[in-house]
Amino acid sequence: MAQATPTPTPPLRGAALDKEVQRLMAEGHVPGFALAVIENGKVVHLRAYGERDTQKKLPLTVDTVMYAASITKAAFSYSVMSLVDRQRLNLDTSIADLLPKPLPDYPKYTDLTDDPRWRKITPRMLLSHSTGFPNFRSYPPDGNGYDPNSKLKIYAEPGSRFAYSGEGINLMQFVLENGQDTDVVTLMQKQLFTPFGMTHSSMTWRKDFADNLAIGYDESGKPLGHKQRESARAAGSMDTTISDYAKLLAGMVRGDGLSAKTHAEWLKPVQRIRSIQQFPTLDTATTTDNDGIKLSYALGVAVYQSPQGPAWFKSGHEEGTNNLALCLQQSRNCVLIMSNSSNGESIYKYVIDAALGPSCFPWFWESDIPYDHPEWRRPEHRNQPHPPCGAPQPQPTAA
Repeated sequence: MAQATPTPTPPLRGAALDKEVQRLMAEGHVPGFALAVIENGKVVHLRAYGERDTQKKLPLTVDTVMYAASITKAAFSYSVMSLVDRQRLNLDTSIADLLPKPLPDYPKYTDLTDDPRWRKITPRMLLSHSTGFPNFRSYPPDGNGYDPNSKLKIYAEPGSRFAYSGEGINLMQFVLENGQDTDVVTLMQKQLFTPFGMTHSSMTWRKDFADNLAIGYDESGKPLGHKQRESARAAGSMDTTISDYAKLLAGMVRGDGLSAKTHAEWLKPVQRIRSIQQFPTLDTATTTDNDGIKLSYALGVAVYQSPQGPAWFKSGHEEGTNNLALCLQQSRNCVLIMSNSSNGESIYKYVIDAALGPSCFPWFWESDIPYDHPEWRRPEHRNQPHPPCGAPQPQPTAA
């Protein structure tokens, strides 16, 4: 399905961009918002707006520690590619050959004892969310929400389709640590945090973070605090700052630390995506909305064809946290957004347009519903067209 090409508009910079972000924050009820803009692989705009603690009226700064949530996955996948670059990991080897004993022999994975399909799973499948796992075992697709006693199951043939899975990313970490003698905390520190100067980033909580820490807020502005994560999880335990992650993102779009071949492999499409939205992960309903941009998943990031060439992105969503990293690979221009509010995603589309110009970001697939169109959150709107390159079209009226 062809996508309408947006009329190009010059991206905003400096005070004009600041003014637009602050306007959107006020209209979208976003208490804290941080923004970095990268041009040709260099950070050219780095700002923090609003408050990190509304009760104490403490300002959000570019060095405020914020929860990375799932943009941790993009960083983790990039560090894994350094192992591929050094021929220490083959992306298409079965995890059965990467572990010293069968996966179900480990207590955490005994649920898979009677399902031999686990042997088909490879690192490429783990990083491209095509294992057939749910997002997390405690949220089974055939259940009624959170179930702490739910067993891990493979719901789709490994490699057959995209289904976002934190379980899969964490299994990649498990394979590295239990079968490849690679500690993920050490790997990310060596490959990312140290070379990119990320001095306020960690996969686990550090006491010194408490001096400048963002409190998360839900849609109504209720404070949710900040979890102090004591164990490293590749799927999303990182704490970082907009300043630190912007350095990393600039390095990632430049391809620093990887050969050109491996960097291209990292961004090569693995699974075409035709799901209506990213969640629920194993929903079988499909759409043609994103066919025109060839929305797909690569290794740890989603990829698509924008009006400005190949693009890739990764978001991070948790109650009280909304983050997004989006890069246009050809120009090496990127936007990085970090917010301590569940309302942050409601202004994504407009901030991206202001900072990058037309990008055809698949906002509806990401469930980043604009604040001024709350009706698009209603269940019936999942069946209506929401093209990423133009205004959503009204559903035809039955004759």
